[in-house]
Amino acid sequence: MDHFARLGLPAALDLELAQLDQAYFARQRQWHPDRFVGRPADERARASIEAAALNDAYRTLKAPVDRAVYLAALKGVELPGDGKTIDDPDLLMEAMEAREALHEAATVDEVETLAGQARKDAEAALASLASLLLQDDKPAIRKTLLRLRYLDKFAEEVQARRTNLERPRP
Repeated sequence: MDHFARLGLPAALDLELAQLDQAYFARQRQWHPDRFVGRPADERARASIEAAALNDAYRTLKAPVDRAVYLAALKGVELPGDGKTIDDPDLLMEAMEAREALHEAATVDEVETLAGQARKDAEAALASLASLLLQDDKPAIRKTLLRLRYLDKFAEEVQARRTNLERPRP
């Protein structure tokens, strides 16, 4: 059973987070292992497995990039190796230039400018992904997912750089 079906939700890129929360908590109450304490071992084991699967489904579907990657995988789109490797030369060059700009950013304002552009790029990529999924354009979906993964990782690097710049120097 896929994550969407497990939670009784449509397999879609755009999910209402309140609906996701509601579906998760309703099913989590149903399968919570504490409700099966006095039951036979096989029922306790099944409850534990179902609760873990629900947690995994919820965690995956709650994060937009993870949800996009998961939905694309259901459609047969494969990412390279670990899913983090960039095998697109243009994207690799973009990533290297962005990381260099981030490394050279001397102020929090410069970092914020880079972060703002990355957020806009991620929003645009997510928006384009919806139509690519409808068109079932696997090569374009794959390229967009790789870009989203890179932008997601870049957001982490931005946060680290911002923290480093904000930290008082001894």
